[in-house]
Amino acid sequence: MKLTLIGNGMMAKSLAKGLASTYEIEIIGRDEKNLAQLQKEVPEVSIKVISDKEDITDKIVIFCVKPYALHSVSARLTGKAKVFLSILAGTKLESLKKNIASAHYVRCMPNVAATYQKSMTTITGDKEAKNLAVELFASIGKTLWVNTENQLDIATAVAGSGPAFLALIAEGLADGAVNAGLERHHASELVQGLFEGTAALLSNEKPADIKDSVMSPGGTTAAGYTALENGAVRASLIDAINKAYEKAVQLSKD
Repeated sequence: MKLTLIGNGMMAKSLAKGLASTYEIEIIGRDEKNLAQLQKEVPEVSIKVISDKEDITDKIVIFCVKPYALHSVSARLTGKAKVFLSILAGTKLESLKKNIASAHYVRCMPNVAATYQKSMTTITGDKEAKNLAVELFASIGKTLWVNTENQLDIATAVAGSGPAFLALIAEGLADGAVNAGLERHHASELVQGLFEGTAALLSNEKPADIKDSVMSPGGTTAAGYTALENGAVRASLIDAINKAYEKAVQLSKD
């Protein structure tokens, strides 16, 4: 199966790296320098600078541009795609249908872990394209089909933006270890192993159960956990998700 990725940014690169082992990938973009670099990093894909009349007839397209570029890029697309899959945050199916011709439309939100085939991708759209979309993104990680675009916007705040939030936590944990006296490379290795192990735990146990199993009365975990609660870490994470979701809703209105 051949996939056409339109866009040459970070997410296009992540998707290309993850999908190239399973699918034939064509990447169409506007930035020749970025395309050339992408070709070096993923030599098995084909690249092309977008033309003023780019024919997408019968293609399976993954639209990877920034939301603000929807109109300028879609104006160059001609023909009718077979399936049009958009990763544009906050961009509604209705808006896609007004700007691009396709037999079926799907919104999806993968994340940068697609590079390592570990993306958590949320999907919604035309049910006729559900099986194809789920199969496609299952090749680069886990998938979740939701029934409404509002649910996808919420999921975008969690799984789409989440790697940045978790990276901040990871960096903070490592900084804490360095501050206590551990060498940076040891701190980084410990945090990497911690996240890998915790991911396995979360696949089998509830977060509250994991916390209770680690926290002994009056112990080190309890002391550290109290510091996190005093710092309103839980409330800040809840607020971060709400703010990211609100931004996705705002993008849809813009």
